[in-house]
Amino acid sequence: MSVLIAIPARYASTRFPGKPLHMLTGASGEAKSLVERSWEAARTVPGDHRIVVATDDTRIKTAAEAFGAEVVMTSQNCANGTERCAEAAEKLGGGFEMIVNLQGDAPLTPHWFVADLIKGLRADPSADVATPVLRCDGRALNGFIEDRRHDRVGGTTAVFAANHHAMYFSKEVVPYTGKTYAEDAETPVFHHVGVYAYRPGALKAYPGYTPGPLEGLEGLEQLRFMENGRPVLCVEVAAQGRQFWELNNPSDAPRIERMMREMRMD
Repeated sequence: MSVLIAIPARYASTRFPGKPLHMLTGASGEAKSLVERSWEAARTVPGDHRIVVATDDTRIKTAAEAFGAEVVMTSQNCANGTERCAEAAEKLGGGFEMIVNLQGDAPLTPHWFVADLIKGLRADPSADVATPVLRCDGRALNGFIEDRRHDRVGGTTAVFAANHHAMYFSKEVVPYTGKTYAEDAETPVFHHVGVYAYRPGALKAYPGYTPGPLEGLEGLEQLRFMENGRPVLCVEVAAQGRQFWELNNPSDAPRIERMMREMRMD
């Protein structure tokens, strides 16, 4: 059965309007839009998967089709990327084994994160949703703490049970450690990577759930599954020397471009 990789891309971002079309310059000096770089990341995932950009904006549609992407137009009423993926999957007629949400603000997502995610959901029939988590080194954790100190959202952290089913996700740094770590030190904090794999039934049900108080407080869409009793599997992935950061704020763009230069990513 097939896997659909959907890249939700919304122009009217509250923190960063027009974010999908923001240009990022790679190591070679070539500038490409965020949505194009996310699409290129999806194309490196092993397997014959269908890849679409799901958007409600004609500017993004025009840009995406210009670099060769398949586009599915979705409603402006979608509250988040998960709702947009649900609508895109329905418009494509269903029939997918699972749907992967490769969020359009994560151009540094390595292909093995998505491959491990697909493998993890296939291996755990008790889970309805899967998402990757990456153990923070001191460099990443100290960056999170510094961002929160300046009232910026630097990333989302995750805590999970022994069976790797999620217990909570937060934009605060959890669990609390009260320690300072060397940049290359291993820490007990896990960075939630903004990618999801959904079973079709769970994704179809999602838009019908009323957003709960935790989703409202944190602004994290995956909490809606948990608040409605849907198990979310945290799949631990390995960085393999790759740096990872999401484009949440305009101030993240220079950081991502620096990482691309350091990793010699064009």
